[in-house]
Amino acid sequence: MSDGIQARRDEPRWPPVMAILAVFVFLEILPHHVYAMPRWVSYAVVVAALVPMIMVTVSPDNSTWLRIERVGTMLLASVYAGNTAAELGDMIGIITIHPPETRSVSLLTSSFSIWITNVLTFSLLYWQIDAGGPSRIARGIARRPDWLFPQASAPELASPDWRPLYIDYLSLAFNTATAFSPTDVLPLTPRAKALMMLESAISLLTLVLVAARAVNVIP
Repeated sequence: MSDGIQARRDEPRWPPVMAILAVFVFLEILPHHVYAMPRWVSYAVVVAALVPMIMVTVSPDNSTWLRIERVGTMLLASVYAGNTAAELGDMIGIITIHPPETRSVSLLTSSFSIWITNVLTFSLLYWQIDAGGPSRIARGIARRPDWLFPQASAPELASPDWRPLYIDYLSLAFNTATAFSPTDVLPLTPRAKALMMLESAISLLTLVLVAARAVNVIP
């Protein structure tokens, strides 16, 4: 069995595809939230991330598409991370400088968009960074892992060839954004710890400063 076929069977791409589409649709229908980047940029980076994921699944030789997928995914995560930081800065500026009473709905919906984008962005980063990402794992040249999952530390909890998939990193990102700390997954490298601290800081600022203030001013 080729590496490409094995990668497709072991790492289905529909979970990250569905996560990206769900967040994209959610942001499109969420009313009155602040946009920090042009809408066409959001469309472009979503397409740049989704097309390689689809091609990894349908292509008989996906080694090239795995590399392109990594670039597209990192591009999406980088753009969304920058956009999230800009939106959060804008929201904090509205709260501290301008009276928010007339923009309570905008503040609340924007806080939701920042939080959910934060979870998606870091789940994709964790997925692509850990052990060099799925492209290196598929080629058998994985690096030292950045996170220790309980299945890896306790083999009796999983099969001998178990490895984390995207859904595991989505859960990690969600828990980091809600608990503000590691839960069952431990960061092993400085970059893993730095990313988790950054995600927690964005989530904390969003929930405490933005959402709490928005709820407080709703009539």
